[in-house]
Amino acid sequence: MSLMDKHQFIERNATLLLVGSLLVVSIGGIVEIAPLFYLENTIEKVEGMRPYSPLELAGRNIYIREGCYVCHSQMIRPFRDEVERYGHYSLAAESMYDHPFQWGSKRTGPDLARVGDRYSNEWHVQHLIRPRDVVPESIMPSYAFLKETPLKVTDVGMELKANALVGVPYTQEMIDSARADLVAQADPNADTSALLARYPKAKVGDFDGDPTKLTEMDALVAYLQMLGTLVDFSTYDDATGYR
Repeated sequence: MSLMDKHQFIERNATLLLVGSLLVVSIGGIVEIAPLFYLENTIEKVEGMRPYSPLELAGRNIYIREGCYVCHSQMIRPFRDEVERYGHYSLAAESMYDHPFQWGSKRTGPDLARVGDRYSNEWHVQHLIRPRDVVPESIMPSYAFLKETPLKVTDVGMELKANALVGVPYTQEMIDSARADLVAQADPNADTSALLARYPKAKVGDFDGDPTKLTEMDALVAYLQMLGTLVDFSTYDDATGYR
């Protein structure tokens, strides 16, 4: 019996085809799943990654509350057109402290995985207040109320502690200093040396243009300004996204 005849015989025998399909799927499933039982971690560690600072975490919560993720993904896929537009493709480690993740490919607005440091604080504030003043074709609604809304975090230390319970490596020192760190990051006159020791590369200073008060705008802009800035991609070929 030739190979073609054997193939046709299997295709015409429904029971044999079902058994063969189950066998192939089972082997493939075992090959995919078995390593997970002995691997300690499936995410490659990347130098530079750290947990969110208390202010960044508060900003991320606002980002999720306002549904920003509905129009803006934070996942650059390894395709040339995406890498050339947004920057290096996203690494799994960049989302290792996210609860929940901001992955997706639905982009009513641009992907924000690398938006940090691309624009000034003033640009972000103006964009959030009157989007069409800086992006004429934008359909984004105004979030001007964020600049007038005081940032209220009932117990930021407990929020860090809750994240620590699901694997985010917040230390007891970080938890104890959470309230002070949250306030200091948005205060241009504060001593932020301890904050920066705990959260390297954190953006500090006045974010919303009004240093006299801490607002939700401060928190959201602080979060946006750190996105994609923690990992050093200078060793990668930016034109292709590959080493």
